[in-house]
Amino acid sequence: MVHVLSSRVLLRPTDPERTRAFYGRTLGLAVHREFGTGTERGTVYFLGGGFLEVSGRSDAPPSPGLQLWLQVEDAEAAHRELAAAGAKVLRPPVREPWGLIEMWIADPDGVRICVVEIPEDHPMRYRPGI
Repeated sequence: MVHVLSSRVLLRPTDPERTRAFYGRTLGLAVHREFGTGTERGTVYFLGGGFLEVSGRSDAPPSPGLQLWLQVEDAEAAHRELAAAGAKVLRPPVREPWGLIEMWIADPDGVRICVVEIPEDHPMRYRPGI
């Protein structure tokens, strides 16, 4: 069995500076580390319990199958903040039939990002014995 010590999503954007501006300024993700120099440098952002690395460059946007899931405390507040910051909001927050409150945004290359609030009464919050 593989013992995983850390993990990250690797993102190869078509425009690294534009993508760094989105994740760093628009979303406000904190930088874990940077490496290299210039526009091709790599930036690793904290992404809750994982990391998102924006590095290199691609001639084409990432596959439409790539999506990110970001849990927040308050989806309505995140919606207001992200819309004010210029994020492309694909769908405002909606309580889904499965009980989560989800909104969808897109990064500059069209990577879909689900911004999720887990309500207090949702089963995902249940922790036996606590």
